[in-house]
Amino acid sequence: MQPVPALVSKSSTAAVRAKFRVVFANALACYLVAYQVVAFAYQAGTVLMARRQGVPGTWSLGGVRFELGDSGWRPNMVLQVYSTGPALALGVGLLALVVFWQRQRHRRGLGKLLLLWLVLHALGAVFGGLLADTVTQSGSWYVPNWLLGGGDTWPSTVLALLLAAGQLVLGNLVAIPFLLAQDSHTVLQFERRPQLVRATIIGPWLLGSGLLALSRLPHLGLNEVLRFATMSLLLGPLALGCLQESFSQKKWTPSPTRLAWGLLALAGLGLVAWRLALGGGVRI
Repeated sequence: MQPVPALVSKSSTAAVRAKFRVVFANALACYLVAYQVVAFAYQAGTVLMARRQGVPGTWSLGGVRFELGDSGWRPNMVLQVYSTGPALALGVGLLALVVFWQRQRHRRGLGKLLLLWLVLHALGAVFGGLLADTVTQSGSWYVPNWLLGGGDTWPSTVLALLLAAGQLVLGNLVAIPFLLAQDSHTVLQFERRPQLVRATIIGPWLLGSGLLALSRLPHLGLNEVLRFATMSLLLGPLALGCLQESFSQKKWTPSPTRLAWGLLALAGLGLVAWRLALGGGVRI
């Protein structure tokens, strides 16, 4: 007895939808873990340098806030305190890129996707972070102004706009590596690219940013909201690149799509630990 075509089609469609739900959950876990790693490197670096320079303040869910008056800041203090976080975040991104390209891009598993999200979040923290800091006139906004403008505000504005343009270019360049990070031939098929984009880029960004924002309440500030928003400068071109890139097959055998329970648990524990550790604020 031959299977009924309509039943086979419905079964196949249901299987594909189930696979994309798993892909979405795994991508969300990668988004959350990578964001928290980069954010920790950024903020911890800032805090450590502030302690070294003797700058008082508080590290809380709303970020790092200093209590030193304007007259107490020296140019070298401004440069060192506010540049250490971006430098460490960028270092995390560069290390992740090297490991991805040299060791992980031809391997199976979620490791390569997690590494790419580390790269994307590092770019977002530094490039998009400067744009957010320029709007709120805080954080890394001070560094170009003191370094290039002697206290004027134009260097940060110009550099933030240039880096925003750079994000548009870099987001598009990540498209092929991002497709390489997908292990399923079903997910990679060109006709399913809209589903891939929703499940691995747009969905994790929107839901992941929402969960991160909720975990910061009631201390969520405009700056972090802007940092979530400026990720669109990377992810928009990335999504377009994935939709247009004809690459759809890989030379190695695909691996089964399974839910990464360990990574999901790590993402959840990270959110809880961040809130418990910084909910009451930590004195610098």
